[in-house]
Amino acid sequence: MLIFRRSITECYRVSLNLRQIEVFRAIMITGSISGAARLLSVSQPAISRLLAYTEDRLKLKLFERVKGRVQPTPEARRLFAEVDQVHQGVLRVNEIAEELRRRGTGSVRIVASPSIGQAIVPTAIARFRASYPDVRIELEILTLTDLVARVGANRVDLGLTVLPVDEPTVFSSQIAEGRLMVICPQEHPLAALKSVRVADLAPFPLIGYGPQTPYGLHVEQALRTSRAPVRVNTQVRFTPQACALVQAGAGVAIVDEFVLSGRTWPDIVARPLVPKTTMRIHLLSSRLEPMSHIARTFVRDLRQLIGTPPPAASQGEDFDVAHLT
Repeated sequence: MLIFRRSITECYRVSLNLRQIEVFRAIMITGSISGAARLLSVSQPAISRLLAYTEDRLKLKLFERVKGRVQPTPEARRLFAEVDQVHQGVLRVNEIAEELRRRGTGSVRIVASPSIGQAIVPTAIARFRASYPDVRIELEILTLTDLVARVGANRVDLGLTVLPVDEPTVFSSQIAEGRLMVICPQEHPLAALKSVRVADLAPFPLIGYGPQTPYGLHVEQALRTSRAPVRVNTQVRFTPQACALVQAGAGVAIVDEFVLSGRTWPDIVARPLVPKTTMRIHLLSSRLEPMSHIARTFVRDLRQLIGTPPPAASQGEDFDVAHLT
């Protein structure tokens, strides 16, 4: 028992409070004591004293003093990775407290893949805004890996992607279906066709995505339906970039039809790729806790926009229905 109590005491002695974390982070970000003092609106001696006290408590050297500046040690860099997460968590706590203070205006945090985030989500946000002007909305466009990580950790309310997700911490529901399309400039020879086969692409340089990306793998599988040699001479990461290049006359590309929604690309002609390759919009949410009422309201409006009704409870998805609709 004595050993256990001593361990608790020792842990307490090296613990950091939020003020120490704040000062350490400020020094790391600004690279100097004076910069941290300006950032936190306190005196330089106060920052220096708290830093010295923190290093003494931790029994670690966090910074080396070099020509009037501070250089973080390897230990400080390792600590900073964790400290920054704590800081983001504190910010989120303050945001929630502010939302509660404002009594029900709330917020909806959305992450989306580039195709969905190009026009569909912005249109849904605009429609939602008309009924809920005081709700704070956060939209971030992410890669699939980062998107799933945010949703799974319950750091956002919902995610939207055109690629399937198999992650135990995430609910996934298909809410819309589309297909891959071939896009080209208006005067391009492919524009005269009603649909485009993979073999039709052979004479023309193609804008591709790279086989290392999930989207690139999906497109590559569609191209394998033909033995015709297809030349990829430009590589991008996201479909909006491909659309921009096609509109500029830099080539042709294969994209999902969701990125073509709206009037963003007036100079692009789109033709269905054959054989048909299906793409679906997947709605994601965390399994850690149910969606807020305001987030469920946004999902309802999104479904109305894309013409997809909520799944019926009789389909054996009672838990998912309560979670997502």
